[in-house]
Amino acid sequence: MDMRNAAIKYAENNYQQTISFLDEIISIPSISTQPENSADMQICANRLTKKFHELGFDHIQLFPTQKHPIIYADFLNAGPQKPTLLIYGHYDVQPIDPIDLWTSEPFKSRIDGDYLYSRGSSDMKGQIVACLAAIEAVIKTGRLPVNIKYIIEGEEEIGSPNLKPFLESHKELLKSDVALNPDCGMVGINVPTIVYGLRGLAYFELKVFGPDHDLHSGVFGGVVHNPAQVLIDLIAKMHDNNGKITLPHFYDDVLQLSEKEKLELNRLNLDDSYYKAQTGVINTWGEKGYSAVERIGARPTLEVNGFLSGFTGTGAKTIIPAMAMAKLSTRLVPNQDPEKVHQQLLDFVKANIPNTVRWELSMLSGGHPSISDTSIPEAIALSKALETVWGKKPIYKREGGSVPVVADMQQILGIDSVLTGFGLPDDNIHSPNERLHLPTWRKGIDALIYFFLNLE
Repeated sequence: MDMRNAAIKYAENNYQQTISFLDEIISIPSISTQPENSADMQICANRLTKKFHELGFDHIQLFPTQKHPIIYADFLNAGPQKPTLLIYGHYDVQPIDPIDLWTSEPFKSRIDGDYLYSRGSSDMKGQIVACLAAIEAVIKTGRLPVNIKYIIEGEEEIGSPNLKPFLESHKELLKSDVALNPDCGMVGINVPTIVYGLRGLAYFELKVFGPDHDLHSGVFGGVVHNPAQVLIDLIAKMHDNNGKITLPHFYDDVLQLSEKEKLELNRLNLDDSYYKAQTGVINTWGEKGYSAVERIGARPTLEVNGFLSGFTGTGAKTIIPAMAMAKLSTRLVPNQDPEKVHQQLLDFVKANIPNTVRWELSMLSGGHPSISDTSIPEAIALSKALETVWGKKPIYKREGGSVPVVADMQQILGIDSVLTGFGLPDDNIHSPNERLHLPTWRKGIDALIYFFLNLE
């Protein structure tokens, strides 16, 4: 039996143990944004550290940060003459609200048919476990042809505030030839996918202040400018009738798609009907002049993520609220800069807000967009691995989401990333009833085995 067949067989024989480890990791409520889960974050990091010890990794270390720890581990048995692969992951997950929409306990995995339901099953504990299972299968049946370094953070879901400083202060420790990032997904069950483009992110909180306390709307209505109305009017001006964002100079740095890229994206068949089926909306919406798949991967956006003001309880309470707040995010495309967008939003607010209120704008997080080189040997090795398992060539996609670490690794460590993952569009990530399609995930483990061995 050759090395590839032996490793695949090992993964098959140990599938239940892999599922058990996934169950164990999932049961830890590692919600990075909630202070009450800080202890759970440490527990999850400790369990993953233990796993690296079980696999026989050489140097394993838990680095504290101002918030949640970063895990580092390496397996350098291939020798100094062989290339080094830096693998990225994150062990934190999103909050579970609204809890009443879950059909089972969020942190207790439930298998129903081909799906495993739980928070973190797809994003991205399932992807971490798939990668570890593939590495285990290779090292237990033969030898890894490359050196491996691992970095797993606990703050991806809150914008990775401590990751960039860690990369900058540990360049020598993390020195590698290329990165593997399994924090992406596939277009469909039978559509192996390589992501080569990621949008960046700039996330803001905008507050508008009116009176120094809530006022009776009968006594003061018509005299005091309502801060909720001011904020609503302001947000309404941020897009024109064609879905174009009106922040000054917002599109100055946006790179246009090449004709080759347009043709490749159109191969995805991600049209309006696809997104209607995925979301349940009556009709799609967006910037005119661009197809749905172009708007998702290659055009920037500005969204309202949350709005809070005034009385929202049962019944009626006639007030003018003292304050209104909105959470705003922009998804950025290659060549845009989060700090520039921050200034553009500041300029927009200054030019459009009335002098009847006070306001504050805070930038909560930001990350740069990125484009990865699909011609490097590691990307070709991944393409061949996916084709081996699925029996068809993968498609290349620009992802609408943000994985800022890809751009950070390009800028700080000087390495490109190979982007993969085996989640699906309907996995309900960040939503109730998050799930993982087990047959696809199982194929993903096999594909990662072939990927590692293709690097020989």
